[in-house]
Amino acid sequence: MSDQDRPSRPTVEGTDSSGPVPVDFRFSPTRNGTRHLVVVFANFSAPEDYGFSNGVLDQVRANVLWIRDRFDGGNAFYLCQDMDFATERAVAAVIARFVHALDLTHDQVTVFGGSKGGSAALWFGLRHGYGNVLALIPVFRIGTSLAARRPAAAELMMGGATPEKVAALDALLPDLVASTPHRNTRVYLVTSPQDELYAEQVEPFLPLFAGYPDFHLLVNDSPLITGHTSVTARTLPAVLGLLNLLVAGITPRLGLARTGGEQPDRDTSALDALLAATERFPRPQVAFPDPAVPVPGDVVAVGGRAPGAERVSIWLSGKYMGSAQTAEDGSWVRQFTRPWEAGEYTLKLFGVAPDGEQSPRTLHTFTVVEPAPGLPTPLVTEPADLSLVPGPTVRLSGSAPGAERVELVIGEHSLGSTPVTPEGNWSWQPAWEWRGGEHTVDVVAQLPGVRPSAPARVTFTVAGALARDARLQAKYGY
Repeated sequence: MSDQDRPSRPTVEGTDSSGPVPVDFRFSPTRNGTRHLVVVFANFSAPEDYGFSNGVLDQVRANVLWIRDRFDGGNAFYLCQDMDFATERAVAAVIARFVHALDLTHDQVTVFGGSKGGSAALWFGLRHGYGNVLALIPVFRIGTSLAARRPAAAELMMGGATPEKVAALDALLPDLVASTPHRNTRVYLVTSPQDELYAEQVEPFLPLFAGYPDFHLLVNDSPLITGHTSVTARTLPAVLGLLNLLVAGITPRLGLARTGGEQPDRDTSALDALLAATERFPRPQVAFPDPAVPVPGDVVAVGGRAPGAERVSIWLSGKYMGSAQTAEDGSWVRQFTRPWEAGEYTLKLFGVAPDGEQSPRTLHTFTVVEPAPGLPTPLVTEPADLSLVPGPTVRLSGSAPGAERVELVIGEHSLGSTPVTPEGNWSWQPAWEWRGGEHTVDVVAQLPGVRPSAPARVTFTVAGALARDARLQAKYGY
């Protein structure tokens, strides 16, 4: 079933105004009566301030309660406005009402969130004694984080950041972790050393959990993590697996566990060769450009073999770059006419059979460098640009210092080429006669091993058309 076909969970939206502050929520009941509630808190980038509301929890077999972190139009960490913690009391009351309405025990509740939501999960789980806390990349020094990174939220929560208010918010979580009576809560904390906030916001506070009998630390050391905002995405499969276990009443004792360890640059040639030899519809093979040999940006071409394919489709970063027809022996080549900027590129290629079937994909990475300087643009001295020539024979001539030959072209059609003398001069006159009218010829200087020059363009009119063309008669005064 595709993502588009998969049904989303039925949800009910509401606002609880029974407490000191109105609290918006979404609730989705479990389909089959599972005796568990997952309470979800949002990070700063969550759509509409509802965390993990993009469908990733659709298959979780539990009641799900999303609490919205939007109070007076801003984010309050689910805690306070102008240092008044009525917000926290209101949120806690909403959770308690759902736990009571579902007739659940505290042990049948998992509080879950990432970043800001991870801090909230720790706070509500340890303050109110819920069974499981699943906290992704939380921040412990909330005041410092707000003052440095979230000025709007800092203003809402503190009513103007002062050193005293920052220190008070910084102390909230560490003091709670150190003093809570609910130390038997199962805490699963997900973090990464690649998170730029780890050294300041997480690592110094890990010793506070030393006395917890059920504290578990999941560390993701993936080389693909680029910072705080990418930790959750890189860890989400493991996190959802853990969440589903908790919902099922299974509470893994992980202790310290590590995930990650990908090797994105690992040599895959042996696997590629195995697949190429066994695939029913083989993926395209790329013979050039060589990944180890940089390619000048003006001569980029890609080619290889694609047995069974009618053509090879070529893509770059989701953009269609064109296709190449295959020859009878399966070979194919695509020459790109537009220059490429210097840099590293990874193409995605697949073969297309005559019936439209697509082969598995091939990824091919290569490096483009700035092209070497080309030959200087040649000079056309005869005929003069925009001149009238009698015809029907026309001689073109000029100079091209440093070139071996010049090629003459009209549009995509080559007229021919002529050698350049040691003195740098060239002259070309075809054996055929020119038809009357206007003609535009491009002249390109060439030398083996050197980038061709930019074209020199000359436009002239052959007079044989004057008697039949009133526009040309007017132009040249006849």
